[in-house]
Amino acid sequence: MDSDFSFLGMKVFDDDLWKLMIRFTINFLFLTVIIRYVYYKKTPRKNYLFTFYMISVISFFICFALKKFEMEVGMGLGLFAIFGIIRYRTNPMRIREMTYLFLVIGLAVINALAGKLSYIELLFINGIVWFIVFVMENWWLQSNEVDKTITYEKIQNIKPENYEILLADLQDRTGLEIHRIEIGKVDFLRDTAEIKIYYEDLMGTE
Repeated sequence: MDSDFSFLGMKVFDDDLWKLMIRFTINFLFLTVIIRYVYYKKTPRKNYLFTFYMISVISFFICFALKKFEMEVGMGLGLFAIFGIIRYRTNPMRIREMTYLFLVIGLAVINALAGKLSYIELLFINGIVWFIVFVMENWWLQSNEVDKTITYEKIQNIKPENYEILLADLQDRTGLEIHRIEIGKVDFLRDTAEIKIYYEDLMGTE
């Protein structure tokens, strides 16, 4: 088909379609390997799975479209400052999930704007990112320790000599196998204390 043929001021077909399809396929394959088979295997949170996929896909198409308009890369990337401003009306996202979010956006930007890279270089970049994530998640960082802050009313148990009593009481009341405890703000007027507990997140709960 003639790539110069247009309808209502817009081309019907452009040779860049093949670039779009190949780069999107590479991006989607590595996105799936990292998010579905590394992140989701360790932390089965479907809401984050949906978020990572959709943000990566939309980021990819935004960057590819901006490149067609021949805008400066800096101006295009400036649009992603929106992600630092917009806050979903839910609980704050954990650092681990924020890291994966940055990762999927970063790969999408690289795959969309990699005009001067060869496909071998593009595959190498995606492959090395996947390899590092895989190694970190499966060998170096096998423990999935998370923390939770609770308000505790048995203030006499926060004394250093009562640590074992405090630990046993918290484990009995929460049903969690707590690794360690940190004492935060203490309110002597209400006889309460803020305690941060660290435990293994086996179920991938929020």
